[in-house]
Amino acid sequence: MSDQYVLQPNTGIVLLGCKTAFDGLTNKEKLYAHYLSQAAWYGGLIVLVQTSPEAPGLYVLLQRLFKGQPLADLQQTATNNGLTDEEYQAVLLYAAGVFSNMGNYKSFGDTKFIPSLPKEKFQNLVLNSAAYKADSKSIEKLWNKVSGPMYSLGPKVNQLGLGDKGTTTYFSANCSQVDADLANQFIEQKHISPYNTRLFKISDSEYEIKLASVCTTDDPAPIPGFEEKPIIGCHAFTPNNSDKSYTFKVTRGDYSKLMKLVVDNLTKAKQYAANENQEKMLEHYCKSFSCGSIHSHKSGSKFWIRDKGPVVESYIGFIESYRDPNGLRGEFEGFVSMVNKEMSAKFTDLVAKAEHFLPLLPWGTAFEKDEFLKPDFTSLDVLTFGGSGIPAGINIPNYDDIRQSDGFKNVSLGNVLSSGYKDQIITFLTDEDKELYGTLKAASFEVQVGLHELLGHGSGKLFHRNADGTFDFDTEHVKNPLTNEPISSWYEPGQTWDSVFSAVASSYEECRAECVGIYLCLSAEILRIFGHEGDTADNIIYINWLNMVRAGLCGLEFYTPENQQWRQAHMQARFVILRVLLEAGEGLVTIEKLQGKDGQPDLIIRLDRSKINSVGKPAIGNFLQKLQIYKATADLKGGKDLYDHFSAVTDDEPNHFLTIRNIVLARKQPRKMFVQCNTKVNGDTTELVEYESSSTGLVQSFMERFPEGLVEPILNELWESDAAHFS
Repeated sequence: MSDQYVLQPNTGIVLLGCKTAFDGLTNKEKLYAHYLSQAAWYGGLIVLVQTSPEAPGLYVLLQRLFKGQPLADLQQTATNNGLTDEEYQAVLLYAAGVFSNMGNYKSFGDTKFIPSLPKEKFQNLVLNSAAYKADSKSIEKLWNKVSGPMYSLGPKVNQLGLGDKGTTTYFSANCSQVDADLANQFIEQKHISPYNTRLFKISDSEYEIKLASVCTTDDPAPIPGFEEKPIIGCHAFTPNNSDKSYTFKVTRGDYSKLMKLVVDNLTKAKQYAANENQEKMLEHYCKSFSCGSIHSHKSGSKFWIRDKGPVVESYIGFIESYRDPNGLRGEFEGFVSMVNKEMSAKFTDLVAKAEHFLPLLPWGTAFEKDEFLKPDFTSLDVLTFGGSGIPAGINIPNYDDIRQSDGFKNVSLGNVLSSGYKDQIITFLTDEDKELYGTLKAASFEVQVGLHELLGHGSGKLFHRNADGTFDFDTEHVKNPLTNEPISSWYEPGQTWDSVFSAVASSYEECRAECVGIYLCLSAEILRIFGHEGDTADNIIYINWLNMVRAGLCGLEFYTPENQQWRQAHMQARFVILRVLLEAGEGLVTIEKLQGKDGQPDLIIRLDRSKINSVGKPAIGNFLQKLQIYKATADLKGGKDLYDHFSAVTDDEPNHFLTIRNIVLARKQPRKMFVQCNTKVNGDTTELVEYESSSTGLVQSFMERFPEGLVEPILNELWESDAAHFS
């Protein structure tokens, strides 16, 4: 059994603590946070349906297994039926992994993980459990249906992907890249947002696009005056340069019963909203989730942007497109958090001075937004994050048109940062660098997150031709700095950054934002905002650049040589930056192969800090300028050629990256999992329920998260209704 496909026993599991922040809320704010959290948790279950064909059934089996009897009793059942303590802990860890990732594929890396105990041992536990004794027929049926896929490893199921490259449930099993490209043309022509959709191929000439919504296609007038109903139904479509006609049927009602639970709880939360912006935001979200309307979600997002400095901050919907193999469809996520006022003050200062820092970026004013719409930028303690994983920072919404016209918000998730980097094992650095890295990693990453989110994702203009034929840039005077010629490409009506750059868009944009972070952290004025001056500031710069280089090396874990695919957008981005810095030469970055203290092959990264400004800054500046210009001008070929060049992993001289990858895999450290708190309403009070930092605590939190018997039948129904599309 390959270690690559099991969760290691030394996987760190930590409590995502937020008690101090939660206790500081008023009772009204606690109720608002509670119902928003409920909506986020119910919506997060949608990710199971978005991940793999077996994930919903697997989740139902584990829920029923652990709810059937107290965990201490289940452990005794395991012992009585031949499982060692190590094997029982492996069951708990596997379940914790499924709950944390909302499925049996890692949210960070997209590889499958299987239980690290023999199948027959797991079966012994299931078929002797209290759950089995209470309902043997349904538990046995569940086990028989999920146990095969649960343990299956092979090229088609090892990782997420489309067609022969992996598994996905954003597309039916008979879809290929050709089908995805055809659908892209259709939704662009019809101005349908793909964020809340899945694509099922019915026949060689017929497709179904399913919109997530409470209402089904057959429901009459789900909301009076709803303006998007005409998109529902059958549409004939002939693609460019083809005589063949296809039928696309657009339907509502995907995940309907889960969406209803989301809407019900958002409606309850609205009673405790602090202001009209929050009320309008929730009203539009409910409309969006009821009818499958991204237009309504955009409207809600505009009110969310206007809600400046809320005590309880949240966002919910089909957001990030990292796990769609085509880079367009959003995974559901929802978060609820409380503001950390001390850290937020630093970010507010950064926002106030952002317009002073934007001109430092290596592109002219013509390539920058006409107006920088100052966003809310807060540090948050997360109460709830429903979805497949928890990031360290977020820049939302992801709608380009809203970002350019209304603005955006940035959030840094402070308790994720503080919890995630505790007791981290540091690899591939010298002993001297390890000491400095351990001391300053959190502080330097705080700077990087701030710059990445605010001035990375928040910077740069896109050039458009409007529907009336006019342009949103000066076509006569603006020239492409790479060619010194007039701008010759742009986004046509209906096109977006995601639709044009598709599968490469997410990683490309993360790379652009990461480059902005390390480029601007060289500013002494920016570092003073975060409280760093003198030698400390110099060390923060060094550790930030060193961390980026090390992350690029560790990123090789997320590359699959067999199909030459990257499985994680951020890690691909960091590897690209490593390649750029290595190609800069002059001894700026070197990777040394050596024998480790344990006698096994090891690597040491060396970054010459004296050359960061003289060699590193020009190299990143030149690369960053190209990224922005290709993005601004919708130049897919130029951008993709550049990005593919630096993304390539070969065994060529001088770095032998495929050989290095084997060492990286041998020394990889497991990614931590977070135990999240629950909230519970008791009469007039709302309580925070905490759990221990262990697999047991994580599993217990999920056992107490949903009312008994509510979600399992819904997930089982979704699982069975989808089965024909993935067989």
